[in-house]
Amino acid sequence: MKEPRTILYIDDDAGLRRLVDKLLSRRGHTVVTAEDGAAGVAKAREGNFDIIAVDHYMPGMDGLQTLAALRELPDCPPVVYVTGSEESQIAVAALKAGAYEYVVKTIGDDFVDLLEQAFTLALARVRLEREKREAEDKLKAANERLEALLREVNHRVANSLQLVSTFVHMQARGLDNAGAREALEDTQRRIDAIAQVHRKLYASGDVEQVAMDEYLAAIVEELQETWSTPTAPRSIQLRAEPLQLHPDKAVSLGVIVNELVSNACKYAYDPAVPGEIRVELSRANDQQFSLLVEDDGCGIKDGDAPKGSGLGSKLVLAMAKSLAATLDYDKAHTGVRARVVAAI
Repeated sequence: MKEPRTILYIDDDAGLRRLVDKLLSRRGHTVVTAEDGAAGVAKAREGNFDIIAVDHYMPGMDGLQTLAALRELPDCPPVVYVTGSEESQIAVAALKAGAYEYVVKTIGDDFVDLLEQAFTLALARVRLEREKREAEDKLKAANERLEALLREVNHRVANSLQLVSTFVHMQARGLDNAGAREALEDTQRRIDAIAQVHRKLYASGDVEQVAMDEYLAAIVEELQETWSTPTAPRSIQLRAEPLQLHPDKAVSLGVIVNELVSNACKYAYDPAVPGEIRVELSRANDQQFSLLVEDDGCGIKDGDAPKGSGLGSKLVLAMAKSLAATLDYDKAHTGVRARVVAAI
């Protein structure tokens, strides 16, 4: 220990107390001694010590009891435990009970040298622990600021996308051309599917993961309101496990669901015939998820030309590629059954 310290030394051996006091005082330290555990705890409660040394064998309270009492004090300084030469089990017990270091008691000046070295190690450990806590606190504060910033960004992106969606909707209502109006309405639903991710990230405490069951439920609810009408009733059923995905993957999956469900609502059934579309998200295994979208409608025959503009099918392929996913259509199914499997 290079800088002077205020030390409390607790030991029932009067001769050793005097030796420790004399030698450490010569080295510039301030030493206070106590003859037993109770006196030591009382002095520790009243004094302002940098470090404390406690001997194991003492009348009344032994060293472990004294250590326990010291540890209950507010802002207890680090404690170095003093043991006999063959008492490794006691030293281990003391370390488990909260001692920072231990010293084997010997006769003469060597013991004081070892004691001072133990003080140096204990205080260095205390300093490292304090620096570690400070660094962790700074990192936590920085992460909290970053998360707050990301939530604000998601909030603004969601608002901006909502504004764009409103513009597209207004533009669509002003068109006389049915095909152009339908194309803009499809674009609006795609924008809304992306905006839902940012709404979820803003509302959630986790800005790095999207709860897919909640996200898909919001998309399905909007699609249900859009496509189920008295003249063309549609029922969209969702079963989704509570998977967490990165926002980029969530966006791609949301666009796929939007396109497949919208195509099924538009083309799988005759307009006046009730139709059901089922969406299921589940774990395929520990590393992958599986998305299933199916209907019981007219299906797709080999060689059939795409219905509508074909943009929806292209978007599904593009989003599946962005997920590095496999996209399969079950040809044996009566209607259309599409399955997407990708890494979580």
